[in-house]
Amino acid sequence: MSATVLAPDALAALGDVADGATVMIGGFGPAGQPTELVEALLAQGATGLTVVSNNAGNGDDPLARLIRDGRVAKMVCSFPRQVDSWHFDAAYRSGAVELELVPQGNLAERIRAAGAGIGAFYTPTGYGTPLADGKETRRIDGVDHVLEHPIHADLALVRADRADRAGNLVYRKTARNFGPVMATAARRTVVQVREVVPAGALDPEAVVTPGIYVDAVVATGTHAGGEASA
Repeated sequence: MSATVLAPDALAALGDVADGATVMIGGFGPAGQPTELVEALLAQGATGLTVVSNNAGNGDDPLARLIRDGRVAKMVCSFPRQVDSWHFDAAYRSGAVELELVPQGNLAERIRAAGAGIGAFYTPTGYGTPLADGKETRRIDGVDHVLEHPIHADLALVRADRADRAGNLVYRKTARNFGPVMATAARRTVVQVREVVPAGALDPEAVVTPGIYVDAVVATGTHAGGEASA
């Protein structure tokens, strides 16, 4: 893997994204969502995307606008419909977007499995529900399980708090949600952070995502919840 690129802006960090790409977008609702990178994806223009995220956008945030603008062909997520997920709701009801609904723990583990090189795993979550239709099942220690497969991506968009110049990442509070596993599961990982510090400035014990997984970093000067840094 080449060295982590420190990009001058979000669009430069994003680089080329092909039509039809699978894109992982971190965040737990607004917490930890890489807003500037998704804005850059809107500007970049790729379409026919499969988006893997915990939810399907809130209000008119950038992920919701990707769906509104017809750029998303399929959502893979746990919480597609919330009180303000009107763009997904309209697109799904019209047949414009496909949905793969995945229980939240299964979603995290399927992403983690991709990064860990695990071919598949059994879980009891979802057994006996429509989510298990067509999937292999097995009884293990008297409990019925469903076979689930990893989710790989072409691109992961992640938000962290700080990075050093080698791409090592630390996260802030609840923004440490899907970012760490998504960073390992994509062919290319792009990260927005509040600030970039010199190599060696981060406490090694606090590093969650090693720089070997990170391809590009852009500093945006905002915390994971969107507020400007002090």
